[in-house]
Amino acid sequence: MNAKIPNIVIDPPGPEARKWLDRSNATMAPYNRPFYYPLVVAGGEGAVVRDVDGNAFIDWNSGLGVLNIGQSNPRIIAAMTEKAKGFMHYSYTDFASREPVELAERLNEILPMACKYYLASGGTEANEAALKIARHFSKRQLFIGFMGSFHGRTFGTMAFSSTAPVQRQHFHPLMPGVTLVPYPYCYRCPYKLTYPDCSLWCVDFIEEWVLQKFVPPEEVAGFFFESIAGEGGYIVPPPEFFPRLKAIAAKYGILMMADEVQTGCGRTGKFLAIEHWDILPDIVTLGKAIGGGVPLSIAAAKKDVMDLPPGAHCTTTGGNPVACAAALTFLDILFEDRLMERASELGAYTLNRLQQMQAEYEIIGDVRGKGLAICFELVKDRYTKEPIDGKDFVGRLFRKGVLAVTGGAGIRIFPPLVMEKQMLATSLDILESTLKEVDREGRT
Repeated sequence: MNAKIPNIVIDPPGPEARKWLDRSNATMAPYNRPFYYPLVVAGGEGAVVRDVDGNAFIDWNSGLGVLNIGQSNPRIIAAMTEKAKGFMHYSYTDFASREPVELAERLNEILPMACKYYLASGGTEANEAALKIARHFSKRQLFIGFMGSFHGRTFGTMAFSSTAPVQRQHFHPLMPGVTLVPYPYCYRCPYKLTYPDCSLWCVDFIEEWVLQKFVPPEEVAGFFFESIAGEGGYIVPPPEFFPRLKAIAAKYGILMMADEVQTGCGRTGKFLAIEHWDILPDIVTLGKAIGGGVPLSIAAAKKDVMDLPPGAHCTTTGGNPVACAAALTFLDILFEDRLMERASELGAYTLNRLQQMQAEYEIIGDVRGKGLAICFELVKDRYTKEPIDGKDFVGRLFRKGVLAVTGGAGIRIFPPLVMEKQMLATSLDILESTLKEVDREGRT
């Protein structure tokens, strides 16, 4: 299914990586380099990534959630090559072509509700489209989002993204009409309450203190949420949260808008993470993995909700035929190879291993996740929950041959769904050896 476990001999960054990092710093916008560690990618196969100095790494990041079926899948390459021989591009929003229609029809066989579709290139574009769809349909101008969520960095989505101040610093004023309320982060409850004794005050607060005090519910277009907060650290809401939020939405005619850019496409064991709570969203966005590794994103809305007239919203490169061909092949692979079932199986194995480590190492404060969207938090003290520097920890993993990134106060594990169980086990062994080091250092 993917490459064998790499022979990991790491002393990065090597001379070639240093050269490219220097050239990158001199020519590219600064962004994050090197935010986590000095990785310069040269290639990869399946769940293995190789750098420009020949080092091999086990990938826990899936290219930041893009590569659910791993690097360089030969079926994706073949589909893209064949489509590119026909034609490379023609704007699907101005002229018709088969590929976007075929993708939309296929998605209507998969999603739990019948939809119409808008195709774009990146997740934030899909989310911007979702906001316009919601306003146009509802004729309402306000939204309620959730603190600690991430929806993008364009001006509309910036008003909702709230995982770090740098995302907003020096960019105000943002899109008006957005009210943020706390996400149901039970391990670090903003209200300092404990589930289930809290009776889900985070939901009651929305109605009793927001909608009844200062946000007129009849002017709210939608609840915009991540089904599982990804960049926040795969925060999984308690089981009652979404059903109760849906009840409030139904009471006031508010749309349920699910951002599935990171958690959709099978990562959690279901095609949409919101399906774990049997909720049918009115609008859903997809991105990252849907293109099989190439840029593609989707805003899907129930057929009566998607009422944008011609010219109200548009894209030039979204819905590219080569990207659509890759997406159709991605969906074939996802279902034919039963990768959602595999995500559930490997996710359960990983959670069990992490819970065993949690029982042994006091520095693991919390373990959570669904499918292969998993996070664990490292703490200096389980009572105070003061976090340990996650960037230092993922740097240690990098030097041992595992690529990981942080998420909120935690460290995320979201490898390609095609990762072999033995490779996953090896990476978890490396994790445990690193935990021993950090735990030992903390005791000396």
